[in-house]
Amino acid sequence: EVQLQASGGGLVQAGGSLRLSCAASGVTFDDYAIGWFRQAPGKAREGVSCKSKSDGSTYYVPSVEGRFTISSDNAKNTAYLQMNSLKPGDTGVYYCAVGSCSGYWPYWGQGTLVTVSS
Repeated sequence: EVQLQASGGGLVQAGGSLRLSCAASGVTFDDYAIGWFRQAPGKAREGVSCKSKSDGSTYYVPSVEGRFTISSDNAKNTAYLQMNSLKPGDTGVYYCAVGSCSGYWPYWGQGTLVTVSS
């Protein structure tokens, strides 16, 4: 059974940082790409970042480019999203998923809430 456990969310002031973690079981990052998504209140879920399984290429939505960094520790089977210079617009529930950066995400974590105050 595949399980993804996202954690690390919280309340932070604008300009602050948080690191989200996604602990995986039943699946390895050697077999799947890692994706981070978020859903702001009243908005549709959007893709934030993706790390390819094939060559480790990383992709970011333009609004977080240069501020967020996706990474993984395959030995720990844990993925991370380092978020710096946070803005109120980054507020939302953040989800991790494994699948393909082309858009196929069969497995999802439960989400962790990030709130950025101004």
